[in-house]
Amino acid sequence: AGLLDGGGRELQQVRSEAFLAGARPVDPRALPVPVRTHRQRVANRLNRALVLHGKAIRRGVMVAVLVAAGFGLYQAREPIGGLVSTLGGIAQGEFAEAGLAIGEISISGQALTSEQAIFDALGIQPNTSTLGFDVEAARRRIAELPAIDTVSVRKTFPGDVAVVVTEKVPVARWRVDGVTFVIDARGEQIGEDRGAYGDLPLVIGDGAADDALVMIRALDTVPGLAEGLVALSRIADRRWDLIYDTGLRVQLPEHGVAQALRRLAGYQSDYRLLDRDVSIIDLRVDNLVAVRPTPSEDTDPT
Repeated sequence: AGLLDGGGRELQQVRSEAFLAGARPVDPRALPVPVRTHRQRVANRLNRALVLHGKAIRRGVMVAVLVAAGFGLYQAREPIGGLVSTLGGIAQGEFAEAGLAIGEISISGQALTSEQAIFDALGIQPNTSTLGFDVEAARRRIAELPAIDTVSVRKTFPGDVAVVVTEKVPVARWRVDGVTFVIDARGEQIGEDRGAYGDLPLVIGDGAADDALVMIRALDTVPGLAEGLVALSRIADRRWDLIYDTGLRVQLPEHGVAQALRRLAGYQSDYRLLDRDVSIIDLRVDNLVAVRPTPSEDTDPT
């Protein structure tokens, strides 16, 4: 009887008796020893390592490949960046040549902020197209300008950009180091005074900008003291002096400023004290007023 293989073919069964009938004894030491080449020995060692440590070897190879790829990308970062920039420029130029270049830029609402400052913040170059112009990025840059309160940037095809700004409200002028700035209610510089804000109160001295609004509001309660007032001087960042166009200086206390101003308004109403021939009115002591007469020209200073 025979056996069938997977394809249905009959396999011949060899009996052990028939196999042993033709056998003859052989000394194993007389058998030839195969000579393996260096390449075969290396291949055998490699196969042995793959069988025993295949998972760790594959993991190490993967890590090495990733490290090599990362290093290659790092080395090529500048050429790749240059290529991307070049392609972007080519695309911009093509859009611009296709009639989508930004042509007209309108800016409105600014007084303290120069048009040039807004234009620079827009970041528009000669080859910038309407499609490539980032409206939100331009809006954020303009909003960072000192005097800007709100801003809207809008682009309309094929090539117009409109900028509308609202600026912070100036409340006073602050003179420091020979330069006069315009400040907002928080005391922040929002521009230089180039003569257009002469009707705003002038404050001078270190720290004057920080407390200007409080002092201005206190003066608004006594409008009779505003005539001839040219400046509010901050002294040692602690208190205020009122300076009038006649050269008169009114020294106010560090605390109780509102009460001192009401007292001064009463003295002016009853005695016309601000119109007297005095150079200093000292109100720094509560319930006490001290005055210094204006020195006459023929008075001997000695």
